[in-house]
Amino acid sequence: MEKDTFEFLKELQPFINNIKHSIYLLKKNKLTMAAVIMALFIIIIGIIAPYIVPYPKHVIGEANPENKLLPPGGKYILGTDELGRDIFSRIIYGTRISLQIGILAVGLSLLIGVPLGVIAGYSGGKIDEIIMRITDIFVSFPPMLLAMAIAAFLSPSLTNAMIAIAISWWPWYTRILRSQAIALRERPFVDAAKAIGTPDIKIIFTHILPNCASPLIVQASMDFGSVILTSAALSFLGLGAQPPTPEWGLMLNTSRNYFLTAWWYSIFPGVAMFITVLTFNLLGDGLREILDPKTRQM
Repeated sequence: MEKDTFEFLKELQPFINNIKHSIYLLKKNKLTMAAVIMALFIIIIGIIAPYIVPYPKHVIGEANPENKLLPPGGKYILGTDELGRDIFSRIIYGTRISLQIGILAVGLSLLIGVPLGVIAGYSGGKIDEIIMRITDIFVSFPPMLLAMAIAAFLSPSLTNAMIAIAISWWPWYTRILRSQAIALRERPFVDAAKAIGTPDIKIIFTHILPNCASPLIVQASMDFGSVILTSAALSFLGLGAQPPTPEWGLMLNTSRNYFLTAWWYSIFPGVAMFITVLTFNLLGDGLREILDPKTRQM
């Protein structure tokens, strides 16, 4: 038993050393470290949003006409909207909604794209040809345009917007996984697994997918901000979240009618979106430098 445990720990040692080196590089990159801290702060805000908003009823759409379009200050630190609702409360809760959109849309894209990419790259032949031709059809459309068309077809809602984004995003993960699987299927450890009769499905899950984790993590983290921005764009166009949902894109859509008289209504949701998207873009760039062997700094 002790020998087996020792051998297991010995096999894990390269993986542990790699993690330690990645953490060292992360601490060394100040910009990426700042992005990590900011991302954690945004995530925490999203998690505790229902418990910290000053006016919970304003989040679900309660109107207060007597307080409409009040400027920042007093008990409404970021002002109010055209219905007298606290903009600060709606922005804070909008953080939770944006994070949910990012997680679910990227997760669904991975759920579709990863299996197809691995199967195409590992199998080759006609299966690869069929999967990649279907992928090429989706890639031939601009993601935003395709998401708009799908969202309009499914009827405007936040759930349908997430589905539309996932359908327009999965081909990129398929392409990444296919190229990785093609390179890995020729490696000696895969040949050794085949030689001892390991089933293909086990080879995929124990040898191929674990070695594809780094590019997937990088791509997903870089896409996270883009997905939030795309969802906000769909809501701005009326194809995503519907009133009274406190979604940033929907808030911007409504606020454009009051830009000259209530600048705070447009500025603050826009700033929140800018900071969130920038944070996750910087995080994705930093992870790429750390996890990608071609750009990894020693």
